[in-house]
This record gives sequence, C-alpha cells and structure tokens, in this order.
Amino acid sequence: MTDSDAVAYLRENGYPEHVCRAGAPGLVARYREFVRQVEGGYRFGLEDYRNDLDLRALLTLIGRDGEVADADARFQALLRPAAARIWESGAGNPFWDFGYPANAGGTLRSDLEAEQLL
Repeated sequence: MTDSDAVAYLRENGYPEHVCRAGAPGLVARYREFVRQVEGGYRFGLEDYRNDLDLRALLTLIGRDGEVADADARFQALLRPAAARIWESGAGNPFWDFGYPANAGGTLRSDLEAEQLL
C-alpha cells in the first residue's frame, strides 16, 4: 500500500486526523516508540498496551512489516508466554498477541494478573 493509500485507508476507517496526517511513517515511528517504552518498562495499563498491539497489526495491514522488522525483533525478545492470548489485534496468530513484556510492572502487571494472563 502506498503512503497515500495508507492515509486514505486511515481516513475511511475513522482514525483521528492527526494519525491520518502522519500516515504510514507516523505509524512506523509510533510503533518504534512503543517498543522503546516496553524496553524501558511500559508504564501504562493493559488497555493502552492492547491499543499499541492494534497499531502493530495495522502496520501489517498496510504492508509495513519490513520497516519495523528491527523493532519486532527487539520486542519479541522481551515477550514471555502468557497464560492465554493477550489480544486479537488482527488476522492469524501474530507473535505480539501471545506474550507480555518480561519487565511488565505497575499497572500493566496488575491488569495482566486481574485478567489471569500471567
């Protein structure tokens, strides 16, 4: 999908205007930032974490897997198997839906425990 196709897809599917304007490069940058946050200790809860997993699935949908392969490798290395699937962000069985960060603490850890995912 071209950058303009990605922007059109985002608009047609009701994404916020700032996300549409940023387009595919903005989504790639946001995912890379998410991975950095996970590496440093994700400080948000499970709902936010799942939203970020949706972002990763969106990158697959618009054909940007290759642009985030480095971030994927770093992210995958941080994940530990969950007791159940964390989220269903998209089609298939993407690695990011089946694990939680080994360094999960605070709100994320509490939320994972509350949903019996640890």
